Amino acid sequence: MRTKFKAFMAVAAAATLALTGCSGSGGEGSGSGDGDEPFKVIAFTSGNQTPIGAWWVKAVEAKADELGWDLTMIQGDFDFQKMNPAVESAIGQGADVILDGYTDVASIGSIVTAAKDAGIPIFAMDSGTEPTDAFAINITTDQQGIVDSTVGALDESLGGLEDKTIMVIGHDPHPGIRMRSGLAEEALVEAGATIAGGEIQKVASPATGRTEALAMVADFLTANPGGLDGVWVGWDDAALGAAQAITEAGATGKVTGVDATSEAIAGIQAEGAFLVTVEQPWPSILDSLIEHILAYQEDGTIPEKSFEAVGTTLVNVDNAADITPSDKLG
Repeated sequence: MRTKFKAFMAVAAAATLALTGCSGSGGEGSGSGDGDEPFKVIAFTSGNQTPIGAWWVKAVEAKADELGWDLTMIQGDFDFQKMNPAVESAIGQGADVILDGYTDVASIGSIVTAAKDAGIPIFAMDSGTEPTDAFAINITTDQQGIVDSTVGALDESLGGLEDKTIMVIGHDPHPGIRMRSGLAEEALVEAGATIAGGEIQKVASPATGRTEALAMVADFLTANPGGLDGVWVGWDDAALGAAQAITEAGATGKVTGVDATSEAIAGIQAEGAFLVTVEQPWPSILDSLIEHILAYQEDGTIPEKSFEAVGTTLVNVDNAADITPSDKLG
């Protein structure tokens, strides 16, 4: 049976589902659609407006087409008040599994409850930083490993961190960024660095991360000329703003990021303020998640562990040319 893709905006979810007339198979351990019906998957992400989130949507749709799944794709645009009810409505129409990409478990409590009530397991990627019974499995990246490599790069570049002043920029709503920013602050303090501003500087919105970070660093340098040795940032877009501020101020501080975007890699290759970033292996993580879903589809197998954190790659001037940018994945 030809795969049917029902991509729709959250605001119209209930009406769309009513028109399609989906009847679900649902039920814990079912592992397949009823009879000759295709395997039904609800996929959702709140981060589809980011390059990686947009890649995920396309990659999941392509994989569903290849496997013959009946896929309902819901894109949340960071609006949980619209996305969550749309996913819950889809659950009410029935499904075999739910696939969550880049949405913090803390933001989808109502979805988790609806899925449990319907007996539908959720398979997730980058949806939290610790084990939880909300998911059959959540596969993400090793946050401690990210911190160890990036802080280590700053340490090497600056000839040690003792008595150095380092700004840490984070964003609390994202669980991965929140966790690694806290770990970075701890590692820097332990190494003898002074945290600029006395605490983690927090960006309010991912959409304005670059401009917010630029302002944070520029303001600090204006008040403390030459007083900033480095900036540790939880993701590349904001790191690019920090690097711009350092460059425009004629300062010599170094910046680290996470995500391995095209601009970040270009900045590293230019050997300016942008020192390193981190490649997170999202394609292989998605492949692993699909394998778990296929095992469930085959015979109802649930992964033995509900959480897995995989290793990452530090991107520096030596290997930057060999890295596929995260915004060029597909």
